[in-house]
Amino acid sequence: MNIGQAIKKIRTEQKISQGEFAEKCGLSQTSMSQIESGKKRPSVSNLKKICEVLDIPETILYLYGMEESDVPEQKREVFNLLYPTVEDIIMKLVR
Repeated sequence: MNIGQAIKKIRTEQKISQGEFAEKCGLSQTSMSQIESGKKRPSVSNLKKICEVLDIPETILYLYGMEESDVPEQKREVFNLLYPTVEDIIMKLVR
């Protein structure tokens, strides 16, 4: 699961700079950079604030942050078949 990558993709889709986004979330740009790069996981309260600023439910981040390695090996074929459609739907929701 790569929540940081999901945050970054949605933030960039919404055309928000990392500095502006960090400020709106009440975080330093360094902290936001660490979250987006996966070096640091956001706290529960920071995750809620991130979702508020992005105007998305938390569930979207978890869905968008899913990676093939998160899925049991015997179900990866189905994941790889369905995930592109899920990703497309998510992008339509966050724009």
